[in-house]
Amino acid sequence: MKQDMIVILDLGSTENTTLARAIRELGVYSEIYPHDITAEELKALPNVKGVVLNGGENRVVDGVPVDVSPELYGCGIPMLAVDHPTAQCGQKLQELPGRETLEKFVFTDCGAQANWNMKNFIADQVELIRSQVGEKKVLLALSGGVDSSVVAALLLKAIGDQLVCVHVNHGLMRKDESESVVRIFRDQLKANLIYVDATDRFLGKLEGVADPEQKRKIIGSEFIRVFEEEARKLQGIDFLGQGTIYPDIIESGTKTAKMVKSHHNVGGLPEDLQFQLVEPLKQLFKDEVRACGLELGLPDGMVFRQPFPGPGLGVRCLGAITRERLEAVRESDAILREEFQKAGLDKKVWQYFTIVPDFKSVGVKDNARCFEYPVILRAVNTVDAMTATIEQLDWPVLAKITDRILHEVKNVNRVCYDLSPKPTATIEWE
Repeated sequence: MKQDMIVILDLGSTENTTLARAIRELGVYSEIYPHDITAEELKALPNVKGVVLNGGENRVVDGVPVDVSPELYGCGIPMLAVDHPTAQCGQKLQELPGRETLEKFVFTDCGAQANWNMKNFIADQVELIRSQVGEKKVLLALSGGVDSSVVAALLLKAIGDQLVCVHVNHGLMRKDESESVVRIFRDQLKANLIYVDATDRFLGKLEGVADPEQKRKIIGSEFIRVFEEEARKLQGIDFLGQGTIYPDIIESGTKTAKMVKSHHNVGGLPEDLQFQLVEPLKQLFKDEVRACGLELGLPDGMVFRQPFPGPGLGVRCLGAITRERLEAVRESDAILREEFQKAGLDKKVWQYFTIVPDFKSVGVKDNARCFEYPVILRAVNTVDAMTATIEQLDWPVLAKITDRILHEVKNVNRVCYDLSPKPTATIEWE
């Protein structure tokens, strides 16, 4: 990496990502590292111009306040203490720094250059990918979502036909999703795309599994097994490309922050993984991924496609997955997306989807008692997926969506709207 970097050391703050984004918005790259990084590890990082000691409410772990190693203070790197500074640093206690304070530290104290942008990022990644991969091939899980699409474009730019894309239909895709992926990537973009229908295989593995973390790990592990099987049919596949992004890594837990949820491409990988990973987007927040896609020349419709979790509808069919409820999620989601598009909300709302829980409620259909599932609607807005607000939908739109779901989706008799922001809720339910 040629860009200058400001390192944030996590001493228990809940504002690490806010601070990292604020520094990046100044045009300087920033990354978050654990508090116990050694002086050698810090010096080994590329182009570090300064360090922010970011303390906060989670600074006490197992009754002991966490601190950085004393040897870090002799590294000769400028430091800024935020919220619970160490005695050695001796700087004045302050809140999360404002733009003026941050600019002074980054540019005056550290002498960093504002050279963080997508053009430079792409140039760096192309060089790194070529160095890592050499003449070998990369197998990429291509879901057709924003992250995997941008990874595909970046890998194509770096290694061309050394990239082999695999789309796995695990039976947890949105309505007509797999057909769309094949049409766009194989037929229109002429990508080397292998299509695998593994619906029965995945649903069989997930049968009776209710715990969301276990579901994610099963899905992540089974994905890898499918890729390994496809790789054995090919020659020279040593690398696995993944669309891991920075919030995936952060939410999967740090030493001073509890795990929010494991991600299939972070915490769900098997220990006996047969590939080396290629993860060129793992330093980017979601909005930066989109900016990268635009810089790579991807069409707006692909870049601004709404996010879809790796485990797919498996984390929206709550509890143990059944084909009945899975179909209710799929059909209700299709209705929601269609009505949002008609109302012009598809370009306004960051993410919207439906959830079907594993319980039923009493209702009335055809003048008779019924006992069926509710459908929960969720529509949120966010910039970086770390926090989210609720879209305040107009009543006629909600009424139309509700009416269609109740009349067109089988085994459903109730529709609810989730008004919970992140935090305290996460964007997904599982």
